[in-house]
Amino acid sequence: MRRLRRESRRQVVYDLLLWAVLGIFVAAMGPDPFKDPAGFAMVTVPRIGLASVAVLVGRRWPLAALVLLLPLGPWRFSEGFATVDLSWLLPRRDVKILPLLATSPFIMWYAYLTGRRLAAIWPALVAFFLISVVGVGVVLARGGDLALWVSMVTGLLGTYVVPYLLGLLRRRLLQQRTQARLSAEAQARLRERARIARDMHDSLGHDLALIAVRAAGLELAAGLDQAHVRAAGELRLAAADATERLRQIIGLLREDSEVAPLSPVDEDVAELVRRARDSGMPITLDLVPGPVPGLAHAVVQEGLTNVAKHAPGAAVAVRVAPDRVTVRNTRPRARPTALPGGLGLAGLRERVRLAGGTLSAGPAGDGFELDVTIPHEGDEVPRGSGGNPRPGGRRSEHE
Repeated sequence: MRRLRRESRRQVVYDLLLWAVLGIFVAAMGPDPFKDPAGFAMVTVPRIGLASVAVLVGRRWPLAALVLLLPLGPWRFSEGFATVDLSWLLPRRDVKILPLLATSPFIMWYAYLTGRRLAAIWPALVAFFLISVVGVGVVLARGGDLALWVSMVTGLLGTYVVPYLLGLLRRRLLQQRTQARLSAEAQARLRERARIARDMHDSLGHDLALIAVRAAGLELAAGLDQAHVRAAGELRLAAADATERLRQIIGLLREDSEVAPLSPVDEDVAELVRRARDSGMPITLDLVPGPVPGLAHAVVQEGLTNVAKHAPGAAVAVRVAPDRVTVRNTRPRARPTALPGGLGLAGLRERVRLAGGTLSAGPAGDGFELDVTIPHEGDEVPRGSGGNPRPGGRRSEHE
């Protein structure tokens, strides 16, 4: 009985109204209770009982309601949705197409709910087979005239099959909408995961590189005993190892199909250069008057991180103009602290491409140069722009 309970007062009111209207229509189809009370008791009262049970179970089990209303189906062929003349095919006039009774709208409604709510198809097929058997029996009992066959078939199609197919179509459309929403939510989670991964790569990777720079400076400092020099070297190698493990973790979190975020961290270029200089990296900064590009922080951070990992001890020159950012380093003074093949330049190249700029990275003199050109706001974004290596230069090992 718990399954038959309504979830809200509104459902109770709706079902009571449905029961009342269906009962009135069923009573209108039967004998007059005042002129033929015996016929009313023998015919109409059992039909009202079936209709009551159908309304009671129809909300949860619409197919059961459809079967219960089978005696009230379109088995009277005196009235129909349309009347056609088939004298060109057989000597019959006034053939009813889609026979309609007072209860037909209610049967159509439960057929629609069956397609809308019933997940399995085979129970509906079994029920429709049973309904078809009843229809065939009705036609044969009336003589099997071809006009009756036409009325019966159109009645089955219009009252049962078409509403069921409409409900089934509605259910499939809702399922597709739900799947699309779940897929969008999954894509949003993947984008957020990729954003977190890139933020980790940009911030933690940069900080670890600065730790390695400090350790390299201690390792080359004069006046330290051998134990301290060895400890500084171990610290530098540990920072490089941590950077490599971070790159592997980022590779697991990163989705190649996701684009990088376009907003830099809340730190200006001057503060970024100051932190790197305090870590022992020799840097000169040239800020050209004018607005600073939105990607300047990301470009400078990636350039300094690559210098710290792949060219420790090298002097760095940073130049930031409104439409161009350049990070150039000289020959390294110590061996690299990290292996090539990271994701930094790949992600930065994607950012620059989305901004409509160009990125070039490759050897320059005895060092390495990262050069990014970014168009002013309002300039036309060139199609297919992105990170192309320098002409004639080798592919960067700083990635």
